[in-house]
Amino acid sequence: MKGGGAHMSAESKKPMNPYLAGSLAGVLSIASVGLAGKYFGASTTFVRATGFFERVFSPERVAQMPYFIKEVPKLDWQGMFVLGIFLGALASALATRTFLLQAVPRTWYVRFGPGWGKRAGVAFIGGAVAMFGARLADG
Repeated sequence: MKGGGAHMSAESKKPMNPYLAGSLAGVLSIASVGLAGKYFGASTTFVRATGFFERVFSPERVAQMPYFIKEVPKLDWQGMFVLGIFLGALASALATRTFLLQAVPRTWYVRFGPGWGKRAGVAFIGGAVAMFGARLADG
């Protein structure tokens, strides 16, 4: 069905031009440094969130950990940045009617099958490797 009808799937809609998206992200990054003196980053937010949760169960342990003495678990601009990424992506997907909740994306399904367990495991491992690299680089 042409013309953006209600039955059009999210996968058949044309995505944003990646060069335009990358350029806009670059301009936003430059503006962030120029106006606020802050570089884009999110890995510290996830570590701080872990500190928040761990503090519920063992506040003494968190208070003694050298990392959490240096990076106090708190909600700061990076936490708001991560929340903004989520809310902005959700708003964009809803506005363009491309929001699609699925456990196994079509490209994964075609290549590896319908199992969501393997997909979740690979996504978790990939995220852990990326986070390890970011933390190793002190990012």
